[in-house]
Amino acid sequence: MSPLSDRAALYARLCAGTAELGLSPAVAAYERLLDYVDLLARWNATYNLTSVRDPADMVTRHLLDSLAVAPFVRGDSLADLGSGAGLPGIPLAILEPARQHVLIDSNGKKTRFLREAVRTLALDNVRVEQSRVEDARGQFDCITARAFATLTDMLALGGHLLAPQGVWLALKGQLRKEEILDVPAGFQVTDVHPLAVPGLGAARHVVIIQRTQTLAQEHAA
Repeated sequence: MSPLSDRAALYARLCAGTAELGLSPAVAAYERLLDYVDLLARWNATYNLTSVRDPADMVTRHLLDSLAVAPFVRGDSLADLGSGAGLPGIPLAILEPARQHVLIDSNGKKTRFLREAVRTLALDNVRVEQSRVEDARGQFDCITARAFATLTDMLALGGHLLAPQGVWLALKGQLRKEEILDVPAGFQVTDVHPLAVPGLGAARHVVIIQRTQTLAQEHAA
């Protein structure tokens, strides 16, 4: 199969998947999403950024898996914690260019790739920050975190980054009831939604978390 027909097959898979998710990206967004997959596949051959090797699987397990959370994103700014190879941050940034995105990761190899992706894909709405989550600064309307820790640990490390009226979207596979019950003071789980990722055939959930009190109230308590 030629590279051109490969691209056409990936485009068809991506179009079908986004339609199933109820999303309608611009044509330019489809092309940029596939350019991201191409860049990730090339870098992955050397830097081992993801265990997913096949570009078709990347469309399902990376692009569509990331975009499935798009309907729950709110506000003008988003921080993607433990972004890794840019998931879900880069697909979400491509989908919504008007929103500002910060990709936070402590791994130098991964942040080098992220900066190259931002440059190559001309993502003017994305900034990369090499930092541990607990050392990151700023406040954001929306935070995404793709299962790098338990809910309790994620909030302990990065809870200070969530704006007072913001929403935290924790992306999980299997979800234990104990995690929801153990959310620390100052936060509450407001909803849990199963995500049906086209072609994935694996459990996915988004846990929606909001503040119950401001940082000033927490410090005064």
